[in-house]
Amino acid sequence: MLGAETTDCDSPISLINATFKWIDDNLKDKIDFVIWTGDSARHDNDEQIPRTVEQVTSLNRMLVNKFVEVFGKEENINDTDPTNDFIIPIIPTWGNNDILPHNILAKGPNPWTKTYLDIWRKFIPEEQRHSFERGGWFYVEVIPNKLAVLSLNTLYFFDSNAAVDGCADPFEPGYQHLEWLRIQLQFLRQRGMKAILMGHVPPARTESKMSWDETCWQRYTLWVHQFRDVVVGSVYGHMNIDHFMLQDSHDLDLLSILGTNQPREGINIGDEMNAQSAASYLTELRSEWSHLPRLPKANLRKENKRKQGNEHAKEEKLLKNIGGPWGERYSLSLVSPSVIPNYFPSLRVIEYNITNAESHSQTSTTSKAIVDGRQRTMLEFCRATDGEEQNENLGMANLCNHAMDGSFDNKAKKPKFKIPSGPSKSSPPGPAYSPQTFSWLGYTQYYANLTEINDDFTNGMVTRVMNEGVVGSGWKEGKHHGKHPKKKSKPSPRDFKFEIEYDTRDDNIFGLKDLTVKSYVTLAGRIGRYKPGKGDRVSAQTVNERPNAQAPECHDISQSGKKHKKKKKHRKHRKHEKRKAINRVWFTFVARAFVGSRDDNDLHDEFGQPVEFLQDS
Repeated sequence: MLGAETTDCDSPISLINATFKWIDDNLKDKIDFVIWTGDSARHDNDEQIPRTVEQVTSLNRMLVNKFVEVFGKEENINDTDPTNDFIIPIIPTWGNNDILPHNILAKGPNPWTKTYLDIWRKFIPEEQRHSFERGGWFYVEVIPNKLAVLSLNTLYFFDSNAAVDGCADPFEPGYQHLEWLRIQLQFLRQRGMKAILMGHVPPARTESKMSWDETCWQRYTLWVHQFRDVVVGSVYGHMNIDHFMLQDSHDLDLLSILGTNQPREGINIGDEMNAQSAASYLTELRSEWSHLPRLPKANLRKENKRKQGNEHAKEEKLLKNIGGPWGERYSLSLVSPSVIPNYFPSLRVIEYNITNAESHSQTSTTSKAIVDGRQRTMLEFCRATDGEEQNENLGMANLCNHAMDGSFDNKAKKPKFKIPSGPSKSSPPGPAYSPQTFSWLGYTQYYANLTEINDDFTNGMVTRVMNEGVVGSGWKEGKHHGKHPKKKSKPSPRDFKFEIEYDTRDDNIFGLKDLTVKSYVTLAGRIGRYKPGKGDRVSAQTVNERPNAQAPECHDISQSGKKHKKKKKHRKHRKHEKRKAINRVWFTFVARAFVGSRDDNDLHDEFGQPVEFLQDS
């Protein structure tokens, strides 16, 4: 009735209708604006029923109509101003399945940008329709003169889009899009405004996997770093797994920005992840986070400030490694799971600080930033900073080393790349780093337990341990594959509802006091610990083991990031095997990544380690 959870099936119309009705009944009057991260058309999974242009566009029009039903102003729907039709702003963006063929979007203007200009006309401010038709990007001032949401067309950054070629060539739409983003962030800085960035495909990047072209990732990371006084945060979808990622400004490289480096080797993440590819990706994230410095706890930090000598110096060194006391070396991207029931359908509501929002001045703390907002060439920037700003940020130092090492001595080789200036040194850290007006305070993650709601199976089957059936074709048949439904004349689902999966504000495991970058850097460091402290350990557990089974190989990733392969000894007639207490923050992270749809024993098998394998580690 309401969708087949943990499968590759798309959302049925019944699930869409139920979701919007629940929002109408429970959230409509409690939210200020909606960020719609794309992929509203069905996936191209069924070769026997290929998608058509009419189907893709009609599904998107249907979603617009659902937003009108819930958030529309009845008295304004048919007036002459299509942007005055809603009680709150709705900001959409492109998904890679909102076009045909999926993933492929050529430079605009093109038939797709013109089509979506018509479909989304109610959402796009009139003065931005020309630029939207050109490239599919726009922004909305969700709080006029104070806060804007910038809708990015990430398909021009997407490494799977064969119709474009990165962001280094000025003729490429990705380059032009990021120039638009830079200009908008500059204007917002000058006006004293703040910005939320949103898109479909996130800037995922691990040691062996990537979703964006490297030149796009490099330029984007530089932009959000230099405009960290403007950007509140960024949100994405596409991957369907609940997680976050950090962009490290120390990875900036001028040759990569200019596209003169050899292309970065990595597996293109491509389409949405299944359980197998997601496990590999999440494990790589953890491996990278294992190298983050272990920051002192807040109470110890206060004590250390009163201490002299080595302890205080050690703390200062740790903070310097993350870009100072606010963690300004990094920027943050949040990735939300989907209503599509790859796992369980989900929604996220973010709460932000509105203290002094009414009196938030357009010129507050920005007079110096306006002066410093000019662009400078790389050589001008490096000479003007005279090493001081470079030394504070290794990423800036890397860029300057390339610009001034003699590689660009002649005019033909000098890079024309211009770098925007960063925040004024006299201005406070931005809202993504220091709690202030518009900073994100926390979020509530909702999910709909379709197993219980559909009520299709006999008692006991809902909680039965089942491995997800991933067959050779790549089709995920889900945890109910092979089960027999109840014998009844017609379906009788329970009442549809979204429940709270977790709330970051009262979550004792993640312990996020807010959604600032520093909080997430601390959390990432805890997730990455292979030998966690006592407070972050899972209590020892036992899991069933098949008798006479040859135990699988186990790989424990050490803090150095290297894999150590150890083999289980063959045992006979052993019914149970103890599992060593593993990092409960990591365990919770992967459980939430799959929206609680996977069994704990299954997660222990995939992400935990048996006791004996770690005794000598």
